[in-house]
Amino acid sequence: MEDQREALRKIITTLAVKNEEIQSFIYSLKQMLLNVEANSAKVQEDLEAEFQSLFSLLEELKEGMLMKIKQDRASRTYELQNQLAACTRALESSEELLETANQTLQATDSEDFPQAAKQIKDSVTMAPAFRLSLKAKVSDNMSHLMVDFAQERRMLQALKFLPVPSAPVIDLAESLVADNCVTLVWRMPDEDSKIDHYVLEYRRTNFEGPPRLKEDHPWMVVEGIRQTEYTLTSLKFDMKYMNFRVKACNKAVAGEFSEPVTLETPAFMYRLDASTSHQNLRVDDLSVEWDAMGGKVQDIKAREKDGKGRTASPVNSPARGTPSPKRMPSGRGGRDRFTAESYTVLGDTLIDGGEHYWEVRYEPDSKAFGVGVAYRSLGRFEQLGKTAASWCLHINNWLQASCPSTTPAQNSCCIPSRPSSHSHCCLLSQYGVAASR
Repeated sequence: MEDQREALRKIITTLAVKNEEIQSFIYSLKQMLLNVEANSAKVQEDLEAEFQSLFSLLEELKEGMLMKIKQDRASRTYELQNQLAACTRALESSEELLETANQTLQATDSEDFPQAAKQIKDSVTMAPAFRLSLKAKVSDNMSHLMVDFAQERRMLQALKFLPVPSAPVIDLAESLVADNCVTLVWRMPDEDSKIDHYVLEYRRTNFEGPPRLKEDHPWMVVEGIRQTEYTLTSLKFDMKYMNFRVKACNKAVAGEFSEPVTLETPAFMYRLDASTSHQNLRVDDLSVEWDAMGGKVQDIKAREKDGKGRTASPVNSPARGTPSPKRMPSGRGGRDRFTAESYTVLGDTLIDGGEHYWEVRYEPDSKAFGVGVAYRSLGRFEQLGKTAASWCLHINNWLQASCPSTTPAQNSCCIPSRPSSHSHCCLLSQYGVAASR
């Protein structure tokens, strides 16, 4: 009976997951229908605008060319009319001179003839008809303003919708997730020399499988990628997976996104357990500080509880060592997990195997700290990394004359835990992450 119930529970879980996938797909289809209407209206509007722009350009060209014809016609008309008027005046003058010469030739008065002939000769020499060019200044040929739009007409007839780049294909075998970085590699299904750049989008998610349309985190965009691979650095793997998709763009239009892929982003998530902290450490979820008065405050409180506290002395006043409001209640009840010079605090999650990565940021004036892993058997008095029960990466700035950086530094380490036994991630702070002596 119990086996049947368990089998039925599995069926119910499977059906619930499948129903959720179908609902997500239905939502996707409905959204696509809306997108088809909106996108078709947009491209139609864009097409009409492009043709209107083309019509306007042709109309401007037409007006400009007609203006050129009118100007050329006016200029030639002006020149020909001026030349015609000059020739008309020269002809009238020449006809008058001809008539005078004929009358002088037929005259019978021989005494006046020499003088008259000389005057006619001088008049002929100065006559406009003999100083006038009988060649037209301009031509009546207007063939230089003819047009041939055969080539342009063929280009217009060849107009068609822009070729859209194909959707890239993400190569999962070549892609890599490591050290808070993701390197994504893709390729084009067909060679396309007109591709100008790629656009990568990614987002974090806790769901395995195809990306869901409804997610709390939006798509993050990386534009202007010139190669067929890209590495995202300095990521924070605070969720289980990341969705990725890529599209190719030419100079005018972007293609469809690739089939989205989901990559696992394994991360060891833990916080510091204040209940395991040494008294001289002030612990928040993800930070620890040196607290020189931590232990003294505990002793003062204990003595006050027993009625033995000396609150009159300023040195022993609890107000001098009031813990930070960020400090979580220790819950130690007077029994410390670490004491003496074992300034250590444990993480709240056990490590039972695998390889884990984390980063530690520390202030420039920090003197020393360590981070590592330890068996649960690590003793109260044992310092991290000093015995076989733990291992750590230790940073010691006591030997440096001065700190080389004025900004918070960062160290990273990849710590393989031993699969043979459970261990904790530990942080040792000695004269503090943010304190100074």
